Amino acid sequence: QVQLVESGGGLVQAGGSLRLSCAASGSIIRLDAMGWYRQCPGNQRELVASITRGGSTNYADSVKGRFTISRDNAKTTVYLQMNSLKPEDTAVYYCNADVIGSSWKVSGWGQGTQVTVSS
Repeated sequence: QVQLVESGGGLVQAGGSLRLSCAASGSIIRLDAMGWYRQCPGNQRELVASITRGGSTNYADSVKGRFTISRDNAKTTVYLQMNSLKPEDTAVYYCNADVIGSSWKVSGWGQGTQVTVSS
């Protein structure tokens, strides 16, 4: 019914930047809240940033001032601009979206994209 596909991960040196993208496709009527989560081996998945359809944002304390989440409702895409990256930002990053279809609602997840920050 819906696919979320992330892109933009990779290897970067500390202090560098990356931009993640997540495109939603399928029988979508509307996307409500969207967000980025990350998970390190042995740890639980944690919220990095979220954004409502109206553009209100929320950030984890660890990324405030460094990361910016944005969305393009026309393109059903959410972005995460990551600046001043630190080794502790290394994780698999997952996109999440509340997807509304014609007669259903689902919280969808992408497959994840690896971000590695070297010191």
